[in-house]
Amino acid sequence: MIPVGLVLLSIKSISAVDDSHLDGCNTLLKYYHRFYKKKKWALLMKIALGVEYLGTDFHGWQIQENGLRTVQGVVELALSKVADHSVRVFCSGRTDAGVHAKEQVIHFETDSNRDLKAWLFGGNVNLPSDVNFTWAKEVSDGFHARFDAYARLYEYQIHNHPVRSSLKANYNLWEPRILDIEKMRGASDFLLGEHDFSAFRGKLCQAKSPIKTVESIQIIKTDNNLLIKIKADAFLHHMVRNIVGTLLKIGRGEKEINWIMSVLQSKDRKQAGPTAEPQGLYFVKAYYHNL
Repeated sequence: MIPVGLVLLSIKSISAVDDSHLDGCNTLLKYYHRFYKKKKWALLMKIALGVEYLGTDFHGWQIQENGLRTVQGVVELALSKVADHSVRVFCSGRTDAGVHAKEQVIHFETDSNRDLKAWLFGGNVNLPSDVNFTWAKEVSDGFHARFDAYARLYEYQIHNHPVRSSLKANYNLWEPRILDIEKMRGASDFLLGEHDFSAFRGKLCQAKSPIKTVESIQIIKTDNNLLIKIKADAFLHHMVRNIVGTLLKIGRGEKEINWIMSVLQSKDRKQAGPTAEPQGLYFVKAYYHNL
């Protein structure tokens, strides 16, 4: 096998017009150069994309064997049409059915030579209206959308009003009761830092460890809207929705602030609040040092 460095050298330095001065080694490099030009041989490129989607009509991110509609499924189909070959993508964080994303990050490898605009705009042409690429970037060979992310940010949106909203039904949780926001903020402080979050872990969670580090929790109230933003190094399955369900019990006055500390220490999912509905949850951002 010819080393990639030699092939790159051939591509950059070998003239396709005059090879009279080339010795045997350069002639061999030129041979590979010509094959590259004819696209019989090509270098793999790694492309990263930002993806936004409404999760209402999807059965989550991950492709399923039963053929149900998933975000990964439609994304791979769209990119495969642009690449003219089958594409497999990897994401920064999988989302459940009904959960949305403002900037999911994905990457894939391809040997198709396309401009970044082709991946962005060509991909969007082939996507349904509830999924959209927002940016495209070529990344290093070592980049991985999931493993290189050092933190992730989720937010949960709540329509806090006695009257429900038809316009927000698929995008917010409806909470008609008055909430004590200060108590919810006080309770959320107990979750900051590194903890065993087993009490907030879904039963289908595949994470190797329940120990995660929560960097920040913000609870923002504006008019009839309540926004809960949680940033952590990583999340367990249903972790954000279970935290929200627990905080809401405190906000409604059903539990005291210190109760959340006993829930955390119990490491028992049955001790926490119910899992909040999926439509209020948004994957907002993944953080990288190399993107």
